[in-house]
Amino acid sequence: MELYTITMFLTTDNKKTFTAIILLNEMINGTHKFQTIANGDDSVLEPLFIELMSKSYVQTSGLNYQVTAKGQEVFDTFMKRYTEYLKVYDIFSYVDLEKGEFAFARYFDFETDEAWADFANDERFDDLRIAVALFKKIDPAEIVFMSFINENRFDTTATGWQMDLVSDNSWNEIEEICKTAIKPEEVGEDAMVDMIGRGSDLMMKLLEQEKEQPQDDANYNGGDTIVEEETVEYYQPYYDPYYVSPIWLLPLFLW
Repeated sequence: MELYTITMFLTTDNKKTFTAIILLNEMINGTHKFQTIANGDDSVLEPLFIELMSKSYVQTSGLNYQVTAKGQEVFDTFMKRYTEYLKVYDIFSYVDLEKGEFAFARYFDFETDEAWADFANDERFDDLRIAVALFKKIDPAEIVFMSFINENRFDTTATGWQMDLVSDNSWNEIEEICKTAIKPEEVGEDAMVDMIGRGSDLMMKLLEQEKEQPQDDANYNGGDTIVEEETVEYYQPYYDPYYVSPIWLLPLFLW
């Protein structure tokens, strides 16, 4: 089986891409206005805004930066990937390799987030998201970045978030998680195929269960939307353990 001996998982382009996604999200969905003459905490973001503007991902609008149609397209592509992450990959967060069991198989058994967390954080469960990403040949750093987003690790309401975003702390942590995570060769190819198959089967069952839940409870994947029939059909190709949706093959930003 292929050995994953990558020395660095997080590249300079990764860092710029992930930082840009946070900025685009704030511009599209948040309330913060980024001025073209940056001041205060925003000043550390100015070099990236200049590069984003040179690539036509943002433009100026009066005193502020504004997302262009090209930037919106990039963000929409990322969000499609993020939705798939929540459905397809997050399910491998808690796997009992000895028993072949997934913590998410019991997600709807718990009435509170605290009870679910107590169960899922049992030491018998391993995190296999990186192993699955590498097996499917998608960027493991992006998977960890998405997990950070899901955990609200990039809180743009916190004081000084801009400096946190450009500092190395979060990025070093992502790199370390990728380096120390369980790799496919540690599990074995046959076991990976079996485990991904089990996970995909569970995902489909959870999607069906989610359709039947009240909207406030239908959030095993971190969201709050009701699953429609066409959504369930969309994920059926993932029964193939080697399948990767074409949206993961599209480049986001071209630096």
